[in-house]
Amino acid sequence: MPVSPAEVLGALRREPDVEAPDLVAVDATDRLLLDIAADLVAGCGGGEVAVVDDSYGALALGLAARHGLTGLRVSQDLLVGERALAANAERVGLAGSFRSLPLGEELAAGARVVLVKAPKALDALREIAEVVAASAAPDVTVLVGGRVKHMTHAMNDVLGASFGEVQATLARQKSRVLVARGPRPRPSSFPRQHVHPDLGLTVCAHGAAFAGTKIDIGTRALVRSLPEMAADARSALDLGCGTGVLATLLARSRPELRVLAVDQSAAAVASAAATAAANGVADRVVALRDDAAATVPDRSVDLVVCNPPFHVGAAVVTTAADRMFAAAARLLRPGGELWTVYNSALRYRPVLGRVVGPTRVAGQDPKFTVAVSRRR
Repeated sequence: MPVSPAEVLGALRREPDVEAPDLVAVDATDRLLLDIAADLVAGCGGGEVAVVDDSYGALALGLAARHGLTGLRVSQDLLVGERALAANAERVGLAGSFRSLPLGEELAAGARVVLVKAPKALDALREIAEVVAASAAPDVTVLVGGRVKHMTHAMNDVLGASFGEVQATLARQKSRVLVARGPRPRPSSFPRQHVHPDLGLTVCAHGAAFAGTKIDIGTRALVRSLPEMAADARSALDLGCGTGVLATLLARSRPELRVLAVDQSAAAVASAAATAAANGVADRVVALRDDAAATVPDRSVDLVVCNPPFHVGAAVVTTAADRMFAAAARLLRPGGELWTVYNSALRYRPVLGRVVGPTRVAGQDPKFTVAVSRRR
């Protein structure tokens, strides 16, 4: 069993998340954050330290191993990250050193040091900053680390809206940390709302939800196909639901349909629930945080709609979509339909035919393909 902080970090794995040659469980940003936090954390108890969006546990377990901390509070938007943290903690003998919590008041209450792995979206950082500024101790120091190529001056501005002082450290191994102090509490601006007049739809979004209150072009391609989908379906699943656009439109257009909206992102699930409520279908749309609908019973739905991701970090990989296609095959009743949209260059049709069943192209342009697969 690992005994030193270095051995702990060396033992961490990404599983159950996607594995690929250029994807790692611990990166240079994790190590820089841990080093910069060392002096700050030395004067804190575990209950005064919080971690946000720890990819696979390097930050929480690194802090626990290096400083002997327990009672750390951790919030991770992605369920696979939360599960990887739990599995890694068992692997290195640090189970019980942390609590997993939603992004909210309990996470940040009284915290004096908060480590944040910089999210991709500025709104995700904005919501984190608002939560921490509203609940943390007055002397809190927030460390936001990321790859230099992904960090912009706009991030300083976002942090500056919630903190009086924001500074940047020197870069190391192409990573940098922003240091924020002097919290300026204010009411949360999330979830955001936007009305799309062309669809008569109000979209609600928390900061980390993919596309925010916009509707991405892949989802719009599926929206155009909604009238063609499984006319006799009584149950439907929006797999990887994001802000719940497809789930809400399905429920609104088919009063007899029961819809389940599933995503591994906590922000997406909260957004989907808010979108359903804003459009008057909260009674027929259930939003669930789950990894590839693992807890949904086999052969329990008639229709699955899916706009799968094809990027993991900076890498283009198909593993995440493959898992979602396999999930759809498991969940669909015989004769049920999977409607999916994907980047036309990826040519998923043979995979769908093999994994789900007979597949035809329902729509295509140079960017996106919409395909329908019938479960054998």
